[in-house]
Amino acid sequence: MPQVTLKGNPVTLEGTEIQVGQSAPDFNVQLQDMSDYTLQSGAGKTRIFLTVPSLDTPVCDTEVRRFNEEASKLPDTEIVAVSMDLPMAQARWCGAAGVENVKTVSDHRDASFGKAYGALVSGGPLARFLCRAVFVVDGDNKVTHVQYVPEIAEEPDYDAVLSVVR
Repeated sequence: MPQVTLKGNPVTLEGTEIQVGQSAPDFNVQLQDMSDYTLQSGAGKTRIFLTVPSLDTPVCDTEVRRFNEEASKLPDTEIVAVSMDLPMAQARWCGAAGVENVKTVSDHRDASFGKAYGALVSGGPLARFLCRAVFVVDGDNKVTHVQYVPEIAEEPDYDAVLSVVR
């Protein structure tokens, strides 16, 4: 598993580490309207999956707002932010933040995304939260980019993600 820290302290991740070139694993998470969202929900499009600890934290807020701005410049691309926040809280946050171009989905039911993508934190103060990571999956469900952000309190490498998608 990748080495990830929270304010310099090691964090243990659970699940399977994702590698570029592999087939993207399936998952089942909830949209704001409580319906299911799976890997097949965005089939045929490029998807950028962002895992974040919580939309209600400053770094996550900044990251999702930044991807919301970039979304309009990325045709045939769906940006999906995955967190453990409940769907109702995600809807409230998106409304307050004016985020309309990023789908927010909740992994609260059984952490299927977190486990499938190796982003589920095990133990410590963030137990059952997701680490900060970015996965790009093409229209054929192949993984084309992976970044497990080494320090959860820092933003991802936006340029690297966007260069893969463009």
